[in-house]
Amino acid sequence: MSENHSLSEPERTVYAGRKELLAWALYDFANSGYTTVVQTTVFSAYFVAVVVDDFGSAAGQGTFLWSLSIGLANFIVMICAPIVGAIADYRAWKKRFLLLSSLGCIISTALLATVGPGEFVWGMTWVIVSAVMFAVGENLIAAFLPEIVPKDQMGRMSGYGWSLGYFGGLLTLAVCLAYIVRAEQQGLSNSDAVPVTLLITAAIFATTAAPTFFWLRERAIATPQASGLSYLSVSFGRLRQTLRQAVHFRDLLMFLITLAVYQSGVSTVVVLAAVYAQEVMGFATKELIALIMVVNVTAAGGAFVCGYWQDRIGSVKTLALTLGFWILAIGAALAATKSIHMWLVGNMIGLAMGGSQSIGRALVGQFTPVGRSGEFLGLWGLVNRLSAIVGPVSYGVINYLSHGDHRLSLLSTLTFFVIGLFLLRCVNEQRGKEAALTRHC
Repeated sequence: MSENHSLSEPERTVYAGRKELLAWALYDFANSGYTTVVQTTVFSAYFVAVVVDDFGSAAGQGTFLWSLSIGLANFIVMICAPIVGAIADYRAWKKRFLLLSSLGCIISTALLATVGPGEFVWGMTWVIVSAVMFAVGENLIAAFLPEIVPKDQMGRMSGYGWSLGYFGGLLTLAVCLAYIVRAEQQGLSNSDAVPVTLLITAAIFATTAAPTFFWLRERAIATPQASGLSYLSVSFGRLRQTLRQAVHFRDLLMFLITLAVYQSGVSTVVVLAAVYAQEVMGFATKELIALIMVVNVTAAGGAFVCGYWQDRIGSVKTLALTLGFWILAIGAALAATKSIHMWLVGNMIGLAMGGSQSIGRALVGQFTPVGRSGEFLGLWGLVNRLSAIVGPVSYGVINYLSHGDHRLSLLSTLTFFVIGLFLLRCVNEQRGKEAALTRHC
């Protein structure tokens, strides 16, 4: 392509109105129930304690198989996400692919309800499918961000989306908790109650995502298909071009490396926090859900405040403060010995998590040239998935080799944040933004 990106943004793009911005943010609200219930709390703990451990497995094997499932899913996404993004840009199919990935995640989440004690193969299968579909959808909804708001508002908009997303996770958890309490009163076991919570999660995802598909508009214009070339051939060609160009976007490339490191720590906490609270601190299912509900509130506050700071004082400065807070939170988790300590740690993690995830998405958007959002945000997705392999799998391997020592495993998580904070010093935010405006794509 030969489009000149030195033009001012208002001359290129008609941005979204309030209704459409709400539709975009509501997708974060909708899909957050999946991560909260399946990956972070209910099903992750159920998989380790019931699906695997009830099968008579060795200590640490449940945690290892869970982290392996998440790692395999993210490896698949790491390979396919940039290709999907390239095709979505080329044919202006972001919204179409978003619908397909959402349906895939909803259906496979519902199928997790069929997994019982000992059926860890089916459990791993549907976790992998649902996680792949979720991640593809997460990349695609992020790719709309550079189209709907100007660069100087991306921090706030990303923060609003993440903040609303945490409330979506909170709503889903609250409904699931209410059902679990009722099930226990009726004498039902976890193996009876947990499957129903997965159906609840799928239903809430489907219902609350609907406005996104009614109101959010596809602004990209399809490129006429080259004669004799398949979509796959074209996507690989565009991906090669994107990768070549990414090398010239020095600060984008440096930030993606930084993101890969610190996000490995974030991904570990997302998929293994519930396991840590259950196995180390002795949390029961109800107490665990209550903790995550509170954490979602603090995470929403973290995303909202950090989104505002990001546009006021800069993304890099705000992220540095957030990573410093992550280090304090993980250090406190290592020192925790009582249940009340974990409540304090959980809220520290919530504030840090909400901020760091929102900031990363917006900063990549600010470093992205116009017309290539699917591909460049696909690189953001690729890095996120790579980190979601490295972080949880490293935790799971250390846990398995140490015969279930979760505190030793958590040290690797702390290391990711320390190194990430050090690497962040090499990212020049202003230079990265200027490169996105002046480069030819």
